[in-house]
Amino acid sequence: MRSLREPMRSVTGVTFEAMLEKIRYEGAYPTRERAEAVTHAVLSALGRQLTGDERVELAARLPVEAARILTAQIPVSDLLTGWGFVKEIATRHGGTPATARWDTGAVLATVGRIAGSDLLDRILAQLPSGYALLFGRAELIQAA
Repeated sequence: MRSLREPMRSVTGVTFEAMLEKIRYEGAYPTRERAEAVTHAVLSALGRQLTGDERVELAARLPVEAARILTAQIPVSDLLTGWGFVKEIATRHGGTPATARWDTGAVLATVGRIAGSDLLDRILAQLPSGYALLFGRAELIQAA
């Protein structure tokens, strides 16, 4: 039985605190609170974009607190491109597109590492163009 004082862990064993510390480092944020606010904004936006098994599997791999943020959102029917995703975050949270792009990259690069390569491949296959770069990957486009 788990102690109530023990941090809640995901199936990958990452705690929310460790995830936030990695995001704080990646984004060069001055405080944990800023890293947490950015994480909440980006995971909420991602929760509106993901559906199906990928959403469920990602939630299972994330720390419980992060999974709750992701899954509290109702997915939309019209998915945003990667650039649309960044602009939505800027609009909803009062930043510029440049700062929203920075925040998105800091969070999604960490989320991508937690998800693992196979799940991230499936997530990217589900989303419109532009998300690979946000997750820290090159986006390769097949010639027609």
